[in-house]
Amino acid sequence: MKVQAISREKPVLIAGPTASGKSALALEIAARDGRVVVNADALQVYGNWRILTARPSVADEAALPHALYGHVGRDEPYSVGHWLRDVAPLLARPVVIVGGTGLNFNALTRGLAEIPPTPPELRAEADARMRTEGRAALLAEIDPETMGRIDPMNSARVQRAWEVLRATGRGLASWQSETPAPLVPLGEAEALVLTPETGWLNDRIDRRFAAMVADGAVEEARANFDGWDPQRPSSRAIGGPELIAHLQGTLSLDAAVAAARLASRQYAKRQRTWFRSNMGAWRQLSLP
Repeated sequence: MKVQAISREKPVLIAGPTASGKSALALEIAARDGRVVVNADALQVYGNWRILTARPSVADEAALPHALYGHVGRDEPYSVGHWLRDVAPLLARPVVIVGGTGLNFNALTRGLAEIPPTPPELRAEADARMRTEGRAALLAEIDPETMGRIDPMNSARVQRAWEVLRATGRGLASWQSETPAPLVPLGEAEALVLTPETGWLNDRIDRRFAAMVADGAVEEARANFDGWDPQRPSSRAIGGPELIAHLQGTLSLDAAVAAARLASRQYAKRQRTWFRSNMGAWRQLSLP
């Protein structure tokens, strides 16, 4: 699709798997229209990762206005609800919202239920049980209606559903039934999802991770080494655990890079599956 065919008036939403070229397209549209580039990626919000999460470069951020990039500390909780509250005031300006986190786009275009936060002690219990008993133990305690709506293989979603039920006495599905109107109804946006060919994308993933290592990804991991906690949401940056394992002496650098490339490919596959299931009404952009 040529940029000229993309609306100049509507909010532009760009979803797509990792390494598919979303940010470059967003920059082009933002430069054309004078838009703010707004992050919709769950990991690019963290200030402790720039290279490994492929955040826009310092030069890109200086050239055009960007929002919701790197504004969250690595120890801070940051949910879809946090993101939705942060994005709301930005919608007064022309925006292009870009990212690979489908849940953020769902909340933006379908609305998000206002669920009370999980108490820290309950979160700690859930974390401990996930480590010692695994996902299946928590899944077995979730109400049937919620179980029918979530991906049972997604540990984060299973834990979230368990926490909501324990904290509120109501299942996640019950809360979702009271979802308010969306901030950006899908029909009022230019909604694009990139659908790259698998071989092309895998090659880009491999080349990008090599470039990340050359640009200082190991040093970035070293800056996160002290106080490293694999349970933090910020620690899910692909390549982070692998490079930390290298710094701990349990993986060679070559093995860490290979593991990170594989993790990126697997993540991209999960993203593509999610987008197919949830974004059928979005305009599909085939690549290359």
